[in-house]
Amino acid sequence: LTRARVSDLLHRRPATIPPETSIQAAAQTMTGESVSALLVTENDALLGLITDHDLRTRCIARGLPYERPVSEIMTRDLLTIPHDAPAFEALLIMTQRDIHHLPVLQAGRLAGVISSTDLIRYQSTNAAYLARDVRRAESVEAMAQLGTRLPELHVQLVASGVTAQQSGQTLSSVVDAMTVRLIELAQQALGEAPVPYAWLALGSQARREQTAHSDQDNALLLDEAYRPEAHGEYFERLAQFVNDGLNACGIPYCPGKVMAGNPQWRQPLSAWKRYFQGWIDRPDHRTSMLASNFFDMRCVHGDEELFLRLRADVLPRARDNKIFIAYLAAHALQNRPPLGFFRNLVLIGEGDHANSFDLKHRGIIPIVDLARVHALSSGLTEIGTRERLQAAAGSSALSREGAANLEDALEFLSSLRARHQSNQIKRGEPPDNYVQPEELSPLERNHLKDAFEVIVTVQKTLAQRYQVGRLV
Repeated sequence: LTRARVSDLLHRRPATIPPETSIQAAAQTMTGESVSALLVTENDALLGLITDHDLRTRCIARGLPYERPVSEIMTRDLLTIPHDAPAFEALLIMTQRDIHHLPVLQAGRLAGVISSTDLIRYQSTNAAYLARDVRRAESVEAMAQLGTRLPELHVQLVASGVTAQQSGQTLSSVVDAMTVRLIELAQQALGEAPVPYAWLALGSQARREQTAHSDQDNALLLDEAYRPEAHGEYFERLAQFVNDGLNACGIPYCPGKVMAGNPQWRQPLSAWKRYFQGWIDRPDHRTSMLASNFFDMRCVHGDEELFLRLRADVLPRARDNKIFIAYLAAHALQNRPPLGFFRNLVLIGEGDHANSFDLKHRGIIPIVDLARVHALSSGLTEIGTRERLQAAAGSSALSREGAANLEDALEFLSSLRARHQSNQIKRGEPPDNYVQPEELSPLERNHLKDAFEVIVTVQKTLAQRYQVGRLV
């Protein structure tokens, strides 16, 4: 609360009623709106406040007819607080004055009301508390309720000033905890697994770069003792339970069906080795795009030794196949920053996202792809984008200066996206990756162009190194 603002605690429009509203109608509104307090207004002016406590003590206990207007029982002469005040200041006011609701003003106009419950929820929406509650959840329904706190956790992380890297690690850790708990719940119903397995996170979760907008990408790696006729139904039910559970928790299904519930991505170790062998030994544009998704892979639960055996087979094979690396490099150059001549930003011209640019696919993903190519070409085991850049820095393919610049660009672009999505969540909008230049200050726009130029420079070097023009 020392870093958060009062506005960070507001998640809905203020519920208001006029002063002539009957007490009974007010109670019905409170029930329908699922709120513990209503603001009484007239011509946009704040007149008073009515709470559950007022209904009990000033109406029911006194036997006041329910048809009387709320103006007879509302609290007047209210304390208020500006929307940009520190949230801790709200806590002090409410504690010192022994009140549980505090109206919030923005430029003199009513912006909402915060309650002691809001303060408690904000404090408890902490990654450690949330992971603890996930661990204690006894049903998918309970897990789904906890999943509704993930967007609020994202908002809180942004408000607290953590880096984009720290935010990604935190959100990924909570999703890891959800995944493990769902597997445990599934096994409570299905029994212990008949053969060893490893549940693998893919994509942003594997890289520990999860955001409020990430979907789920996962797979199952099964022991060689696996027999489809004997064990297939068990792992199919396990995978579907976890995929459905994550979706219920707010981690939506992968649009491309890269999930353990898809039998293609639920295979024994030998089959996974054949997958990678085919992608690496017979590369083309389609298989290199597919393979890039599966090189971001991390064991979340189960027998990690299975995963390590797969990685030990795959990484040297990828490192030693220069043609495959060249195709990965070509894939990494498909997403170009939206930077035109004279450093002008190239925006989307029409459609739902007109006059914006895709910060993920035109800024962040190019860095992720570049880091992956440099890591795989050197046989590195790192998975996170930042870790890959640091490990590859100073190699023949990536200078220390180039790696440091990409690392800084990644943090800057990811921070812009995190703030953009946080603002959308606070406005009650679904988060996305489309940012309009007007959202940024002139200084930020200049930094944005600098970050894009860094990406363009490294992409040009990569294109020259692997002569990707021959693969087009």
